[in-house]
Amino acid sequence: MRIALSTGGGDAPGLNAVIRSATLAAIRRGWEVVGIRDGFNGLMFPDHYPLGNGMVTLDYEAVRGIAHRGGTILGSTNRGNPCHFPVRQDDGTIVYEDRTDHLVALFREAGIDALVSIGGDGSLTIADRMHQAGMRVIGVPKTIDNDLDRTSVTFGFDTAVSIATELIDRVFTTATSHSRVFVVEVMGRYAGWIALHAGMAAGVHAILIPEIPFSLEPVAEMIRHRERAGSPYAVIVVAEGAAPSGGQRAVMSTSVDAAERLGGIGEQVARKLTELTGHETRTTVLGHVVRGGTPSAQDRLLGNRFGAAAVRALADGQEGVMVALHDTEVEYVPLVEAIGRLRTVPIDSDIVETARDLGICLGD
Repeated sequence: MRIALSTGGGDAPGLNAVIRSATLAAIRRGWEVVGIRDGFNGLMFPDHYPLGNGMVTLDYEAVRGIAHRGGTILGSTNRGNPCHFPVRQDDGTIVYEDRTDHLVALFREAGIDALVSIGGDGSLTIADRMHQAGMRVIGVPKTIDNDLDRTSVTFGFDTAVSIATELIDRVFTTATSHSRVFVVEVMGRYAGWIALHAGMAAGVHAILIPEIPFSLEPVAEMIRHRERAGSPYAVIVVAEGAAPSGGQRAVMSTSVDAAERLGGIGEQVARKLTELTGHETRTTVLGHVVRGGTPSAQDRLLGNRFGAAAVRALADGQEGVMVALHDTEVEYVPLVEAIGRLRTVPIDSDIVETARDLGICLGD
């Protein structure tokens, strides 16, 4: 058995733990393991790499001591979807080609029997398309945003929340010292999990998430109330995908494959709050820092469990499934059921109700 590991999309703490776990579990079964560089680029464009080597052998030495490292030793990319690959024509226009069959053929030419695809919704959608084209595939869910359906949690989320919480704690220092209002913008795409968890853990005064279209008047009134009560400062967390009632999300740019690059909502909120309250309001954008650095113990453990479970699935003859955590147990769900649906924060959930009970303003 010769299997390949691929990491696609944005990086996340815990990826290297998955790579190490899957490699060790496969070697114990006498299998050979290779890693594809930068998603599928290493297989599709080997000439872009030194000596044409877009794949690396994964053995004991290759994965020694990598579980505590952030990112991925294989590299990653969120561009060049092989199922919808952009090709620039001579006249400058872009057309899209489905190169799935070509990619599957490249796997076969390389003698690879199965693929463990570690990624978010986009990567797992590609993995499902490859399975339909005849490739044995096991998916492993990865995203700091925690927005993949059919799994209770994804690795990378716990680390992102921990880092965001620590950084928001530090913002409090300046907010209280200078009696200022701070708006902290955090990642999360179209789901508010990071903003809600980190904001509640840090004890902020308002949290704005995509699931609840917001008005800034309640937030402004909260600031005024705090000032009257002798606390002339506030910290507000806003998810990058949050949007005002009747308004649009803040989009910085849109790529050729129609993927939105979100960002800027924090500055918009801060500017409007200054107008409404007359109170100096500053913005801090946490950005990619929340997805970097050493993964938490929980993300390392979950990465270990997911990597080993992916290999067990192959050993048991499964394919076209995604490893998932349900409550406390690792299970398998069909890839086709796991993609294309975001897992967003239920607005009637216990955590949202807890935020309200704590007096946190949600902008509604």
